[in-house]
Amino acid sequence: QVQLVESGGGLVQPGGSLKLSCAASLSFFGIRIMGWYRQAPGKQRELVATFTGGGTTYYADSVKGRFTISRDDAKNTVYLQMNSLKPEDTAVYYCRISIGYAEYWGQGTQVTVSS
Repeated sequence: QVQLVESGGGLVQPGGSLKLSCAASLSFFGIRIMGWYRQAPGKQRELVATFTGGGTTYYADSVKGRFTISRDDAKNTVYLQMNSLKPEDTAVYYCRISIGYAEYWGQGTQVTVSS
């Protein structure tokens, strides 16, 4: 059973920063597609940032220049550095890993941006 555990969420003021972590119970060796999604109240889950199958990164327009996705294969962990946070970034953030036709999700971590 693959487990993904997110951490690092919390309450931050507008303009602040947070770094989310997603630790996996499996080796990242050979895994290309992993990313972060978010879901705000009353809205659909949306893609925030991801490593693609082609080995590149993709960012939603709303977070370009502010968020950075990274990974540490030695720790089987994927990160999301979030800077210049805005109230509209408030959501539950989920990590996702895709292996072939299977996909795995974490339980989510709440990020609240408010003064």
